[in-house]
Amino acid sequence: MPKIPVRWIAITIFLFSSMLNYLDRQLLAAVAPALRVEFHLSNHQYGQVVSVFSIVYALTAPLAGLFIDRVGLNIGAAVAVTVWSAAGAVTGLTHSFRGLIATRTMLGMAEAGGIPLFGKANAMYLQPRELALGTAFNQIGISLGMTLAPLVVAAIAPRWGWRTAFPVCGALGLIWVPLWLFTARKIPARPAAKSESHATMRDVLVDPQLWGLVVSTVFMMGLYTLWSNWTTLYFVEQWHLSQEAANSRFAWIPPVFSIVGGLVGGWMAFHWIRGGTRVISARMRVCWICAIAALIATAAIPLMPSMALAAAAISISSFWAVCITTNLYALPIDMFGAARAGFGVAALTFSYGLMQTIFSPAIGWVVDHFGFNAVCLGMAGLPVIGVWILSWSTREAAK
Repeated sequence: MPKIPVRWIAITIFLFSSMLNYLDRQLLAAVAPALRVEFHLSNHQYGQVVSVFSIVYALTAPLAGLFIDRVGLNIGAAVAVTVWSAAGAVTGLTHSFRGLIATRTMLGMAEAGGIPLFGKANAMYLQPRELALGTAFNQIGISLGMTLAPLVVAAIAPRWGWRTAFPVCGALGLIWVPLWLFTARKIPARPAAKSESHATMRDVLVDPQLWGLVVSTVFMMGLYTLWSNWTTLYFVEQWHLSQEAANSRFAWIPPVFSIVGGLVGGWMAFHWIRGGTRVISARMRVCWICAIAALIATAAIPLMPSMALAAAAISISSFWAVCITTNLYALPIDMFGAARAGFGVAALTFSYGLMQTIFSPAIGWVVDHFGFNAVCLGMAGLPVIGVWILSWSTREAAK
């Protein structure tokens, strides 16, 4: 039986940080129907709440990446996880719209470090050919958080109210921090290879590949933000389910498919790279396959005649949307190396947050006026546009 390298134990511990990051974040989406009633919000206004988190998340991400590269993985992880766990817990104590905005602002600032932290861990612990698999582990953690959020709310809210879920989940982060610090002492990072890129910050900022990644992320992550924030509301609005029924019956299923999608995306790239395909060429091949498949699945959702089939189509759309991210978020490490991994991945985090800031109110407005079917049709082709932009910007590196 082959021995699993201990570096994967460290990556697995970080998987749980991603799970907590998205569990704390996605609780709001899971309680959105109750939140809208209590705070008297339209779908457009709920989108604005998501937008507040997203703009703070976007603007903080580059600073978070620089902070992580400067202070190192361990200090960066301890600070970020502690602060976002506290912000998530306090969300359950707020009874005003202003308080809700304040807690989401703090959550956005702290959680901006989550994805760059995992990118930094990947760069420090894994070999280049393993990066997409490492990113897949990150996506597994994210998908677990997205899966657990509706299930936790479905279990807790009917008995103790929706607010209770926030401090319960926030407390888990205070357990993770000492666990990681213990792991980091026992499993040191691998020495940097001489062949790895040591790009300066100026080199990174003027590299057209960075800006190709930033722009393409806006389009490639569109479906991801749709199913991250609107799945529960989709089943409530489109199929007239209660919040509890939407969460317990359907909203947790697409994230399960996302877990598999993350693994498949990582394995596909690993397989082709190990077979001799150039790293960036292999990642672009996976991205094209995922984008076209996601377009077909998302466009099919309005045609589904039942809730079960609609959930299946959303799950397939989520599968391919996540499959694409495992390679997208590995590319900054391929291009700029471990020393700039925090900032490189943070640039994508910035782009994602900025996109979500703009898209969330727009999605809400379209839902209010035209329904979810119009959203699905309008967003289905976004990943194809994003991959075309990325393909153009990386055409020299892929040769």
